[in-house]
Amino acid sequence: MSLFIILFTLLAGIMLSAQSSINGAFSKNAGTLESAFLTFASGTLFLIIIVLFFGRGDVLALLDAPKWQLSAVLFGVGYLFLTVLTVPIIGVTAANISTVIGQLIAGMVIDHFGWFGGIEISMDPKRWLALVSMVLALYFVYKGNTTERKIH
Repeated sequence: MSLFIILFTLLAGIMLSAQSSINGAFSKNAGTLESAFLTFASGTLFLIIIVLFFGRGDVLALLDAPKWQLSAVLFGVGYLFLTVLTVPIIGVTAANISTVIGQLIAGMVIDHFGWFGGIEISMDPKRWLALVSMVLALYFVYKGNTTERKIH
């Protein structure tokens, strides 16, 4: 089962990169806000259908959730908007690596303190090395992007 979860996660990453690239290209024609709006509006329509057929049947239960948990919506909107904004400027790879670095930093802080009900996992040299490696990867990818633009 864990192999399927890893494959599903890889598929999600592929879909996220494709979506970022397509939205970035679309935003050049329609605008950044319009591209983000289309993504969320169409996603809402798909989710309404999925919730109607496969949901638990109590949409109003969302209102009973702790208010801080509802803040995840703002983070999702912010992520999509910022991705649509940056992909046409720095490219899909640099944008995705930046996103992963941000996720690593946030995840490491959340793990270190055990926030949001998670287990505490202290920072150790391996985690620091992983973070430094990702920052180096971003540096080389971004430098490659700027070198390519100068050549063309």
